[in-house]
Amino acid sequence: MLTRFQNSWELVKASARVLWADKELIIFPIFSGIGVLVVSLSFFLPFLFTNMIDTIFTGGTQLFGLIVLFVFYIVQYTIIFFANTALVGAAIIRLRGGDPTVGDGFRIAFSRFAVILGYALIAATVGMIMNALSRRSKGIGRMLISLIGFAWNVATYLVVPVLAMEGVGPIEAIKRSVKLLKQTWGEQIIGNFGLGAVFGLATFGIIIVMIPLIALAINFQSFLLIAGLILLLIITLTIIGLVQSTLEGIYRAAVYQYATTGQAGAFFDEAMVRNAFSAQKPF
Repeated sequence: MLTRFQNSWELVKASARVLWADKELIIFPIFSGIGVLVVSLSFFLPFLFTNMIDTIFTGGTQLFGLIVLFVFYIVQYTIIFFANTALVGAAIIRLRGGDPTVGDGFRIAFSRFAVILGYALIAATVGMIMNALSRRSKGIGRMLISLIGFAWNVATYLVVPVLAMEGVGPIEAIKRSVKLLKQTWGEQIIGNFGLGAVFGLATFGIIIVMIPLIALAINFQSFLLIAGLILLLIITLTIIGLVQSTLEGIYRAAVYQYATTGQAGAFFDEAMVRNAFSAQKPF
C-alpha cells in the first residue's frame, strides 16, 4: 500500500510539472466552475424565489420537475465534459511534445461539441437512473447500486480523452474506454487514490488550522477578522479544488497517452508509470 501511494505521489508530482509548464491549463477548471455555478443559479433561483420547488416535485407537476432536473443534468454535464475535453486535449498536446494554448484546448472541445453533448445525455440518463434506484434501495440494494456506479465511473474513465483525440461517437468512446482499461487496469484507481489522498490531506490540514483561528476570532468578537479568515479559507479551498481538477485532467491524459502509445510523455518516468499499473483485469 505504501509503495502504491508513493508511486501515486510521483504521478501527482509529474502532473504538477505539466501544469507548471502550462499554467494556463487551470483556466479550463475555472471555466467549468463558473459555468456550473451560473447554470445552477439560473435553474434554481427562479424556483426558489417563486416558491415553486415544493410544488414542482409533487402532485401532477412531478413529471415536469423530473424533466427540469434531467435538463439541468444535461447542461451541467455538457459544461463539465466540454471543459475536461479542452483540458485533456491541451495536456495531450504537451505530453506529445507540443506547446498548447488555451485556444488549442477550446478548439478541440468545440470540434467535439456534438459528441460531448451526446455523452452528456448518456451520463445524465445514467445519473438519473442511479439516483432513483439509490433512493428506493436500502441496505444491500443500495450497496449494490453504489458498486454499479463505481463500475460505471471506472469504465468511462478514459471517455473524455477518447472524445478529445479520436473523434468517435459517445457510445463508441465508452467501448473504447473499456478496451483501454483492459490494458491499463489499476493505474487510474491508484492514481486517483494518490490525488484524492494528497489533496484530501491538504484540505484536512488547512481546515484543522483554520477552525481554531476562526474560533479565536469569534471569541474576540472581531467581525472583520472572522470574515477575513472565512474568506481566506474559501479562497484556499477553491484554489486547492482547481489545482486538483487540473492535475486530474492531466493525469487522465497521461493514462490515455500511455494506454495508446506505451509512453506517457517526457514529464512522466516510464518505469514509474508502468509500476503504477496493476496486473488485475476485472473486465
